[in-house]
Amino acid sequence: MRFAQISDPHLSSLDSVDWRELLNKRLLGYLSWRRKRRHEHRGEVLEALQRDLQKQELAQLLVTGDLTHVGLPKEFGEARAWLQRLGNPADVAVVPGNHDAYVRSVWDKTFAQWREYMQSDEAGAAEQLFPSLRVRGELAFIGLSSAVPKPPLLATGTLGEEQLERLAQVLAETRERGLFRVVYLHHPLLAGSEKWRKRLTDAAGLRAVLAECGTEMVLHGHGHRATLGELPTRHGPAPVFAVPSASAMGLHGADHARYNCYAVEREGERWRLEVESHAYDCQRGEFLPERSRAFSLAR
Repeated sequence: MRFAQISDPHLSSLDSVDWRELLNKRLLGYLSWRRKRRHEHRGEVLEALQRDLQKQELAQLLVTGDLTHVGLPKEFGEARAWLQRLGNPADVAVVPGNHDAYVRSVWDKTFAQWREYMQSDEAGAAEQLFPSLRVRGELAFIGLSSAVPKPPLLATGTLGEEQLERLAQVLAETRERGLFRVVYLHHPLLAGSEKWRKRLTDAAGLRAVLAECGTEMVLHGHGHRATLGELPTRHGPAPVFAVPSASAMGLHGADHARYNCYAVEREGERWRLEVESHAYDCQRGEFLPERSRAFSLAR
């Protein structure tokens, strides 16, 4: 049972943006892209990523947000075309990031273009998208959305009480089924992971739900850094992984592009988790396996 996580590809271009679409918070994002981000997030890196992903045999590919720069409808269209090249909606699961919800937008022109990639296996048209649930063998992939429009200079995320309540139910149901639960979202949940203006505002609430209901692991992006933390739960500690931007050249102090492949199997009364990182090699123009680690987790 293998799956992978990529994050923060920032794959779109703002070259042909209409200035009238920038008369709000998006102007700050555009200036950031013009000055820095267009040099940092490169299409050739994403092309190399796609080639490397095609070599993997994955039960699911998780994309943990920030596919766009300022959340314009045309960026959502670019991102949908990119997702289609990665795989069909049953094989690729997306949660949005703060850049995707940069300002309040019309649903039908933006997130509706990704609906098939965000929804649960058995989602109805009128159902809430998140938490999403996809089951592949003994793996339960539980997606959360922290993408909520925020004022200028803030890159925070919020889940909300209703989503946290539904998450508790999903975690309980999937534990009853004996599944390995993978919770994935954009913003980090561990205390001190991010600056105040970039934090998950209800991270304490999320930690409380996970501590009570348990999870086998948590994945996130947002910080453009590779990190490994640990979350205490009543069923034992759960590892918390973050990956850098999938398109980054590492020009401004952030990590260069990397993604993780995970393999899970039963090992007696426990789970065995193997994690292999793939990093972009600027000289060779391709992703290469970098390191592998193994974990034994409680069931």
